[in-house]
Amino acid sequence: MTTLPLRGDHGAFAIETLGLTKRFGARAAVDSVDLRVPTGCAFGFLGPNGAGKTTLIRTVLGLTPASAGTVSILGLPQPDQRVAALAQVGAIIEEPRFHRHLTGRENLAVAAAVRGPEAEGRIEAVLERVGLSDRAAERVGAYSMGMRQRLGIARCLLSDPALLILDEPMNGVDPAGIHELRRMFRDLVDEGRTVFLSSHLLDEIEKTCDAVAIVDQGRLITQGLMSEVAGPVKNTVVIGCDDPERARILLGNHRAVRGVTTAAGRLHVQLVSGNDAAAAVNRTLVEAGLAVFHVEPERVSLEDRFLEITSRLGVAS
Repeated sequence: MTTLPLRGDHGAFAIETLGLTKRFGARAAVDSVDLRVPTGCAFGFLGPNGAGKTTLIRTVLGLTPASAGTVSILGLPQPDQRVAALAQVGAIIEEPRFHRHLTGRENLAVAAAVRGPEAEGRIEAVLERVGLSDRAAERVGAYSMGMRQRLGIARCLLSDPALLILDEPMNGVDPAGIHELRRMFRDLVDEGRTVFLSSHLLDEIEKTCDAVAIVDQGRLITQGLMSEVAGPVKNTVVIGCDDPERARILLGNHRAVRGVTTAAGRLHVQLVSGNDAAAAVNRTLVEAGLAVFHVEPERVSLEDRFLEITSRLGVAS
């Protein structure tokens, strides 16, 4: 597994677990997990339903005791320094809960009251940040699920956290709202915070996150930078041209080509090693009179990678 680079001001991983295990009777919901979340990044946490994602989050935060292993948050060992660590953490686990008879602003005021005057002074700013300023005077009972998700994030931000842990934060959010949340998460990272996103929305995780971990059956299957887990296929390019069949024949015996397949009108060309192989292939097609309008490295999407892993393990996604 890849050791991820560190960024940020803490000089340690935002979350680090070693051999973390949580058992319920004979069943290991979290099984010897070594997770490393770099500081100052957006980190995606993926797995099929029942994979152990929420249990791991609850165990990291000390909401349920670990059966074995160690946890540190922002470099602080848990549970010994739990109070100091959690003072720097904002978290949503599953669906955020509120007083439904109170307004959004009033709910934040209740939460801020236990955090002190600095938190109270942030209420209007966090409402604006999550796009709820215009709806803050409405009772939460009238909020949609997406609005409650936004209010939950606003509540997390009251304490000005260094680490945000959000469990399915995009549930119930419409496409425009998801786009706004994605931009907000990136802004939070740009401020030096770490944003840990547990989600089943693979496309959004790929668009939002710098690094990712995939868990299944309580075990950590892979973790790494997004460009490593989902990224270019080595020595393979996708080519679009005006005559794919003629191009396939031309490249069939090309010295720079190991193999050619076609799909959806595009050529998928596996190249021999060498930095000039793609250029040589493109030159051959152009010199043969073909109009080449698309050349790019072939990529494995995060969804492809996720399905590959879960299929190999015999798990339905």
